[in-house]
Amino acid sequence: MFDKIFIEEEALNHPKTLSFLKKFPSVKTKTIDSIDQVFGKVRKPYLQKRHNLNAFLGFKKGQLIKEAPPAYGLAGEPHYYFIHQYNCIYECDYCYLQGYFNSPDLVFFLNHEEVGNEIKKAANKNPERCSWFHAGEFSDSLALSHLTGELPYYFELFKQLPQAKLEFRTKSANITELLKLPPLKNVITSFSLSPEKRIQSSDLKTPPLKHRLLAIQKLHQAGHPIAIHFDPIIYSQGFEEQYCQLIEQLISYLPASAIQYISVGVVRFPKDIFHQVKRNYPKSDLHSSELIKSDNGLIRYPRPMRRWILSKVKELLLQAGVAESGIYLCMED
Repeated sequence: MFDKIFIEEEALNHPKTLSFLKKFPSVKTKTIDSIDQVFGKVRKPYLQKRHNLNAFLGFKKGQLIKEAPPAYGLAGEPHYYFIHQYNCIYECDYCYLQGYFNSPDLVFFLNHEEVGNEIKKAANKNPERCSWFHAGEFSDSLALSHLTGELPYYFELFKQLPQAKLEFRTKSANITELLKLPPLKNVITSFSLSPEKRIQSSDLKTPPLKHRLLAIQKLHQAGHPIAIHFDPIIYSQGFEEQYCQLIEQLISYLPASAIQYISVGVVRFPKDIFHQVKRNYPKSDLHSSELIKSDNGLIRYPRPMRRWILSKVKELLLQAGVAESGIYLCMED
């Protein structure tokens, strides 16, 4: 899986490092002073991840949690995301990570206890309100959880923070580690879903829709709270029919009443990342769609088209029995 594993010197004897290395006994390792001095210092093309992928193990420096932008989650409550990994094993053609870092190599941060301390501080700032913490902003929360082993720590942490909520965002069907843990009402696993046709064309290397739906069903049956993201929605011919079918499939695996919330958002890009998308995936149908530069500088559909797409998907969800209070528009002004 990895060509080389780079390890910060101060992390060499960390239990998570030793556990990780046991899983890759034949992979060469190299000791470094700091991840920041090596990772991304020489530009590595994004698609080189198909042939050559390295791993970095070390400690996250600087800001460990960040306030999420407006319209990131359910309105009226503070939202934060925390950073425990850089980059992803999947290869979605619309992914902003292809233009965010200078390298597609994977970075695994090991100082979860420090992250946890920052989470506790933020949660205690607003003890009368529900503070949300999201994992998966720069990676997939579950895809490599069997290698990284941090899930038990965060479950134990949020058992002590009943006034706060934790969301693991994923496109993975890798739920083995989750199923080992007793469910908590305030720890939510949220799955990003698209119609199967879109998964095949855009969500490269991700599990097919049925595998994700089976994972959702198993977690629900085990008592774990589930949320859904229809984000990003990419318009194509047959859009309504595809989302109608997707919602029917979802409800056949997870009752509408069991969906904690569902976000709906349309595809969007900063200008520089859209240039990377065009370079990396020149045959993607994203380039033949009606994307324009909007007033805030994002490349996305014109406002009337976005509103129509969002209202249509919301209408289909309501018809399927999803509570209106649990549907929110993601990153939409």
